[in-house]
Amino acid sequence: MPISPARVAAFDILLRVEREGSYASELLHSSRYAELSSADHGLATELVMGVLRWRSLLDERIAEHSSQQLARLDREVLTALRLAAYQLLFLDRVPERAAVHESVELVKRARKRSAVPFANAVLRKFAGVAKEHADAFAVATVKTSSELVEYSAHPVWLVERWIQEFGFAVAKQICEYDQRIPETAISVLDATVADELRCQKILLSQGHLLTSAYRVDAGDLTGTRAYLEGRVVVQDEASQLVSLLVGPGSRILDCCAAPGGKTRTLAARNPDARIVATELHPHRALLLRKLVTAANVQVIAADARELPTTAFFDRILVDVPCSGTGTLARNPEIKWRLKREDLADLQARQLAILRSAMQRVSLGGRLVYSTCSLEKEENSAVVESAVSSESSFRVLDCGAELKRLHAQRELRWENIDSLTSGAYLRTIPGVHPCDGFFGAILERS
Repeated sequence: MPISPARVAAFDILLRVEREGSYASELLHSSRYAELSSADHGLATELVMGVLRWRSLLDERIAEHSSQQLARLDREVLTALRLAAYQLLFLDRVPERAAVHESVELVKRARKRSAVPFANAVLRKFAGVAKEHADAFAVATVKTSSELVEYSAHPVWLVERWIQEFGFAVAKQICEYDQRIPETAISVLDATVADELRCQKILLSQGHLLTSAYRVDAGDLTGTRAYLEGRVVVQDEASQLVSLLVGPGSRILDCCAAPGGKTRTLAARNPDARIVATELHPHRALLLRKLVTAANVQVIAADARELPTTAFFDRILVDVPCSGTGTLARNPEIKWRLKREDLADLQARQLAILRSAMQRVSLGGRLVYSTCSLEKEENSAVVESAVSSESSFRVLDCGAELKRLHAQRELRWENIDSLTSGAYLRTIPGVHPCDGFFGAILERS
């Protein structure tokens, strides 16, 4: 019996995520897997994201039935075991025999035939008791930090710092949110696009945070003409909200702009402005240019730490590269890749980018600094360090800007105070129905 295309794709993608540091969501939507049927693509996505979300818990359960330490197994063998374990624990509709047999076949396909008897033995033992592991789903019932680490499949160091920063109840909400399949939020520049999508059997509902955002409840968005032509993009609502904080301007700079969702919004809301969008990597700058076709946008491949311009801008967006800990529901591989010591390196880079951008703000102009991180080292610590050395800048209250957006009926969310931490914007997964984002507004006087 041949291995299903979905399991082959999931196996290959998981190996690339580990070997190359790739992102699963990008691989799943790459041209290489465009020929998969809708059903196979859906199963491959379920398997890849499921294994990445629950990896530590899967490893614990596999280890209970393994005669060898998992650290000593070939990567291909462990990946095949994880795929089977996920199906046996979480997917009721997948036949037990298919999950075991095809994972053993994946070991053979990877030319690890000497490991076939071992894999077969482990999975047969695992299959016999898999249904006893109902505790794999019991995140909501945990009462201690150690239980939260185990049952939510998060690294100890991340859970501990979230408990310290937000308290146990909120840390649990974050972990629960990370383990669920997130809703698909989209950004449309014209309300008629939403009507067009509905005509193509895409079931939409209103966004939770923004009146201009929608949620995709059913249907294949990626096959629609509007999606293929870039008239609708998948973009978390918190990310869309950051774009709105920038406000109107005549000369706008967007640093670290790829993939381009925020640039696209800035161009649509400021059609008469001159907009410069910079991106460090040339190939990502090309992708940005394909998405943002507005004539008033100039795309430049450049390092934001050394901006290739002497011009001044009245609005600047600095959405810096970050750890991404606010996006673990969409990018679960981050939690296994990120290390505590990485935060210091990220902070140094973020601070350099912010200070560079601050030099290009005109008098009376504003800069929005943002991340999709929950870590204060990348957020308030960066802003406070930058402002302390630049006396001409002050931090404005994001709450006032959010109230303005609410008064203009652009912001739907009623509890505005919950969206702020002091003067800053801060969304928290689980507390809010979106990714975790940080935003700060700096003004030069």
